[in-house]
Amino acid sequence: MDPQVDEFFADVRGWRDEAQQLRAIMLDCGLDEALKWNKPCYGYEGRNIAIIQHMNDFVALMFFRGALLNDPEGLLEPPGANSRSARRACFTSVEQVRAMDAKLRDFVHEAIAANKAGLELPEFELVLVDELQEALDADPELAAAFEGLTPGRQREYNLHISGAKQSKTRIARVEKFIPAILDGKGMRD
Repeated sequence: MDPQVDEFFADVRGWRDEAQQLRAIMLDCGLDEALKWNKPCYGYEGRNIAIIQHMNDFVALMFFRGALLNDPEGLLEPPGANSRSARRACFTSVEQVRAMDAKLRDFVHEAIAANKAGLELPEFELVLVDELQEALDADPELAAAFEGLTPGRQREYNLHISGAKQSKTRIARVEKFIPAILDGKGMRD
């Protein structure tokens, strides 16, 4: 048990009992515990496995590479519409956590096995929104800078730009971010 996580649980307000139950399961599975991103995070041999997330309406146990887990019952859900790899189970009572205890342990052991086997998520093919692709095609320097960004930053730009309903708004968004892209920065850097 990590003392920083102990402090976290001493200060946490909502969903304390549910999160403590999740913590006990993670520790009982032999995972290492650390406070990362100001949340209790559990890993194995240096690889993150799961994290406890406190939300307003529930507490969640999110598996970082949950898309690799066998979940025919659909117990795990993506945390957002554009989530590729993370999957989480949400809880609003200790009884719900206890009811899923065995399955959560299975998920943990499966996640450890996937890490040991070196399993990777399938490659994601990023299809750029037309306005961004046109800007990249017109400017080789911009295209090279965009290619130099991490896949996550490329995806974030594409999602933000494609989220606009009108083409003129998508074009304005591309133009707004050209300086940041040329500087090798993401949207939030």
